[in-house]
Amino acid sequence: MDDSRPSRSTAASAVHVPVLLERCLALLAPALNGRPAVVVDATLGLGGHAEALLQAHPELTLVGLDRDQEALRRSRERLGQYADRIHLVHAVYDRMPEVLDGLGLDGIDGVLFDLGVSSMQLDVAERGFAYAQDAPLDMRMDTSTGITAGEVVNEYSVPELARVLREYGEERFALRIAKAIDRARQSAPLTSTAALAELVRDAIPAATRRQGGHPAKRTFQALRVEVNGELDALRTAVPAALDALRVGGRLVAMSYQSLEDRIVKQSIAALAADTTPEGLPVQLEEHRPYLRLLTRGAEQATEDEIQANPRAASVRLRAAERVRESA
Repeated sequence: MDDSRPSRSTAASAVHVPVLLERCLALLAPALNGRPAVVVDATLGLGGHAEALLQAHPELTLVGLDRDQEALRRSRERLGQYADRIHLVHAVYDRMPEVLDGLGLDGIDGVLFDLGVSSMQLDVAERGFAYAQDAPLDMRMDTSTGITAGEVVNEYSVPELARVLREYGEERFALRIAKAIDRARQSAPLTSTAALAELVRDAIPAATRRQGGHPAKRTFQALRVEVNGELDALRTAVPAALDALRVGGRLVAMSYQSLEDRIVKQSIAALAADTTPEGLPVQLEEHRPYLRLLTRGAEQATEDEIQANPRAASVRLRAAERVRESA
């Protein structure tokens, strides 16, 4: 979730405007216009998307989820004027069915996922998400629970550490980096982001360092995904969100790396397919798709948006509409 451009909103809503804001609003609008609809912002962050949705739809009820308690605090302040139309919940998005049940909601009209690390988490150095700033190796989105990146780096075996870097960072030098980490931690535990970033840089061949951004980018991504269980949560959350949509309801999901995008794509594709057996002359009603695709493949940010907001450079947006009830 990348709220990054200067906003014209209040000081409390602050310094960020969400990536692809207008496109998200346009995609969700047909499901929300002119009626008491319910939308879930599954990755509330600093509340930029939520604020825009509440402004655009006066009858809307918004359920906002976030595992980061500081994000919830800031969003609650930002959205204070809409207090009677919001439910902000400290939860990972894979708990969406439980949250909706607790609120007595048997269906929703829209859901938004803005995945990955938020700008607030990147910009607060002590959270340890950014390789460009020295900080403790933490990387927890919910600082009240779970293992830290420091524990992963210092306690995982070399094969397990290499697996994390390979699977979650798509790092082709995963084993080299894992072995370099192991050599370093024999002397003293790795505790800082700067030390880890330097170690990764040195472990990667010199010719590769000059390509594709910071050499530690993939390692930091992999550790963040492991610490927060992001992909496992997403594999549960997207199908659950699609199942919660009423007919006519819409899902919009923005991903910032290929592993996230693949999960979203596969979840949508599974319900957008016609499963009528081959060879039959007509489409069978019970085999019709449950979803209609609203985007052709994954949409990307425009050059203008990327210029204004570099964090939009990697975004991939997919959207779908529920067209029939579950069998």
